Amino acid sequence: MGFIYSFAISVYLFLMRFASLFNGKARKWVEGRKGWREDLRANFSGFSDPVWVHCASLGEFEQGRPVIEKLKEKYPGRKILVTFFSPSGYEIMKSWPVADHIAYLPGDTVRNASDFLDIVRPGMAIIVKYEFWNNFISSVHERGIPLYLVSAIFRPGQHFFKWYGKFFTNQLAKFTRIFVQDDLSRQLLVSAGINDVIVSGDSRFDRVAQIASEARDIPLIEKFRAGEKLFLAGSSWPGDEEIIASYINRDPGRMKWVFAPHEIDASNIKRLESLLRTTCARYSEGEAALHGARVLIIDNIGMLSSAYRYAAVAAVGGGFGKGIHNILEPACWGVPVLFGPDHKKFREAVEMISLGGAFTFSSKDEFSALLDGLIDDREFYKTSSETAGKYIRDNTGVTAKIVGGLA
Repeated sequence: MGFIYSFAISVYLFLMRFASLFNGKARKWVEGRKGWREDLRANFSGFSDPVWVHCASLGEFEQGRPVIEKLKEKYPGRKILVTFFSPSGYEIMKSWPVADHIAYLPGDTVRNASDFLDIVRPGMAIIVKYEFWNNFISSVHERGIPLYLVSAIFRPGQHFFKWYGKFFTNQLAKFTRIFVQDDLSRQLLVSAGINDVIVSGDSRFDRVAQIASEARDIPLIEKFRAGEKLFLAGSSWPGDEEIIASYINRDPGRMKWVFAPHEIDASNIKRLESLLRTTCARYSEGEAALHGARVLIIDNIGMLSSAYRYAAVAAVGGGFGKGIHNILEPACWGVPVLFGPDHKKFREAVEMISLGGAFTFSSKDEFSALLDGLIDDREFYKTSSETAGKYIRDNTGVTAKIVGGLA
């Protein structure tokens, strides 16, 4: 099976090089890995026992970030290397000052894994949530380097737990310890013969709590709100926006409305504006554009997490596509959260719905009923708000559990 895996990796690497000829993201993936041996030698020659943390992309980095920061405090004299698989993670975080070096993970060949470990010589390796590159995992295990998986979550239908999953389960068995988000994950691993498992929770809770503590004031949104209740649609996509816009068009004076669309290019902003039959302002237009506006569109990146503090109710996008975006960011402000039906793979969404701090909708009628209830029923709103905030508070402290459990 190992031979088949390595052959498949070789084919994958060839296809990525071919795709790089006409695909920008693939080109970054290929170009970013050129000269990686020289790059690592320049940064790790003469150092011993660095901590290596691997993240698939930006989402996994945000989960691993509190752990990395705590490790930097605990081991101030050790270098920290962060690697990414995806350009979207690397390009955004490549200058993050906490890590001593940030790089792409080389393709998972036997030679690459061996050379990587020869150069870096890590004293500890950590993978955040997932990305099970067999040759890297095997090489780390063979060298006796402690290997950890943090903030992991597993589901019964995954290939690890199928009749044909032995090869993949063997990868998990090579980890020194696995930190999982919930007890179901622990039970699945134990049933597969993997026993050194700790239910630590999801480190994203610590991250969103940290983000909230560092949130900045946004005077323009405060001025736009002008004492009214405010609804914020964060990371919105067309499926969410069409339903929300229908409600706004029926009664724009019900609240003030803010959209922070996932895509902020000019054509998408114009499309969003065309859905709305009321006065809109763009954040980039400044205070002068707010006069008479009922809708504000945030047309920049990096403001959303702070903007949630101004909301009475939030909707988080993605639930009519591949899956919802981060619902923890509004919840940490005690904001009830609404989202579309594609949320069942997200543990926090399922749990918040069961507790009453979040709600899902599939149609205009369902959205209207939920929002009307939150606006008109003060007790319902109060309970939902308190539940959302408590859910975050009850699930923080994960980072300390993880770092305390690392050898």
